Amino acid sequence: MRVTDSLMSKNFLRNLSANTENVMKYQNQLSTLKEVSKPSDDPLKVSKILDLNNSIIQNDQYKTTINDAVQWTNVQDSALSSATESMQRIKTLIQSSANDTLSHEDRQANKAEIESEIQGTVDALNTNFGGRYIFAGMNTTEKPFNVEKNADGKITGITYEGTKEGNGNLSREIAPGVSVELNTDGRKFMNAQNTDGSDNLGTFFSEVLTALDSDDTKKLSSLLDRADQEIENVVSNRAKTGSIYNRLNATLERNDSEKLNLKSMLSENQDIDLAEKYMEYTMESTAYQAALSMGTKILQTSILDYL
Repeated sequence: MRVTDSLMSKNFLRNLSANTENVMKYQNQLSTLKEVSKPSDDPLKVSKILDLNNSIIQNDQYKTTINDAVQWTNVQDSALSSATESMQRIKTLIQSSANDTLSHEDRQANKAEIESEIQGTVDALNTNFGGRYIFAGMNTTEKPFNVEKNADGKITGITYEGTKEGNGNLSREIAPGVSVELNTDGRKFMNAQNTDGSDNLGTFFSEVLTALDSDDTKKLSSLLDRADQEIENVVSNRAKTGSIYNRLNATLERNDSEKLNLKSMLSENQDIDLAEKYMEYTMESTAYQAALSMGTKILQTSILDYL
């Protein structure tokens, strides 16, 4: 009889310990609202939760990169809009100056305005975003475009001091294994007409100013087609920047959608169903109280057997 009572006591204490652990487990889940609080609770689930958390962190990092690229392309679009307006004004002034009825003084007045628009074009292409020049290629900390002047202070053209070799477009990783190239190679705006780069936007400006000084209306008329080419070049690059902007916005939407999916999966693995968990806690607590009540009788009987 004593052996039986002893076994009953041991079984009771073992089961009571298990009940106690279950009650504590549900109490902890209800207080934290989490399924697991340490790896030993469920190693596989904890591993999955860690992977999901890492994916969410990576998703946030990509979103930061995408947002920065979107802002970058917005600034580029604004800069190219200003450059286009300056170039169009320069064409209008060339067209006006090609009129034989204009006096030398009138052409000099047009020249002064053209010089101002040349400086405006260069200023637009030298736009700085967050301490980085947007058309400097890889060399984003150095001002890429400079206005050249002679000893008399007259504009003789412009030069480009950004990336001069290789690909000058900055690349940004916007998703795992997916990158986008920002339109940052300023050499495109120089629009070189030959392989050595000698006949470019700077040359065009120089020829315009020289023709104005000499009242060469025939040369000015011939430069109108070149003006159209230079304007088209800026507009074409602006359109390319716009397409990059559209791609980035589409990627940003996918990024947001992916984050919602990741958070939903994380919640399914990590968060508790409060109503269900409270019901389980109540049932386990009831079982625990019943076990205590039954255990009192078992332990009393076992102790009396030894008296």
